[in-house]
Amino acid sequence: MKPLLAIALVFSCVAPARSQAPTFSTRIEAVRVDALVTDHGKPVLGLTAADFEVVDNGVPQTVDLVSYDQIPLNVVLALDMSESVAGDRLDHLRTGGAALLAALKKEDQAALITFSHIVTLAARLSTDVAGVKRALDAAVGIGSTALTDGAYAGLVVGESDVGRALLIVFSDGLDTVSWLTPEMVFETAKRSDVVVYGVSVGKGKPDFLRELTSLTGGRLFEVDKTANLSAIFLEALQEFRQRYLLSYTPRGVAKDGWHRLEVRVKRRGTVKARPGYLAGS
Repeated sequence: MKPLLAIALVFSCVAPARSQAPTFSTRIEAVRVDALVTDHGKPVLGLTAADFEVVDNGVPQTVDLVSYDQIPLNVVLALDMSESVAGDRLDHLRTGGAALLAALKKEDQAALITFSHIVTLAARLSTDVAGVKRALDAAVGIGSTALTDGAYAGLVVGESDVGRALLIVFSDGLDTVSWLTPEMVFETAKRSDVVVYGVSVGKGKPDFLRELTSLTGGRLFEVDKTANLSAIFLEALQEFRQRYLLSYTPRGVAKDGWHRLEVRVKRRGTVKARPGYLAGS
């Protein structure tokens, strides 16, 4: 099966399950920004809308709403299942995925995408965490690596229902067979609310995952071995839960094009958030 056809199958599987169509918002009516606030490496808790400053294309905005650990999560695992993922590496991946799924709350949703030369929606986005785990246990490593296509499918699934979307992309190799280009995925990421955390194993340069995580305000873990995947996945989930969800209605800025964002806190602290968003068609 060619990657293009495989991606189309993922889309067809997503459609019946979602409660609203996946749209990459133009951010005209409202902009949502996930922001992590830390002070000396520790999360800063208890902030309100009045504590934040948001500047959109140089124009200060009024933050309308700040939510913290209140909105259910959509956690999507997009996992490399190429032939290099076998033996201990596959065992570690299954264990890490199981640990993350076990840490979800009952109202959270999860989904599993596997990619090799084929992109497969192994488990649809739902609260059936046990079903996602069964799909993970059944996954096997075979074929080449369509990392770019797999990440794109993860963005689509993450946006396929209401909630805050976390996409965790794991890969132990470079992309060799994707149909989509990295630029296509980056364009989608700029319009999406999904926050991407990447886990790259090996000595290769994970340029694609580094750019994707940066554009979405996420984080890239670069590791030599997979033995600690459980700790990494749980750290990604915990950090995501500690982020604030900011919402504002853009004023005084253009409706289309790239919008550069600056998010600051009035108290002491460092903010990590996406650098901007793409509005319009």
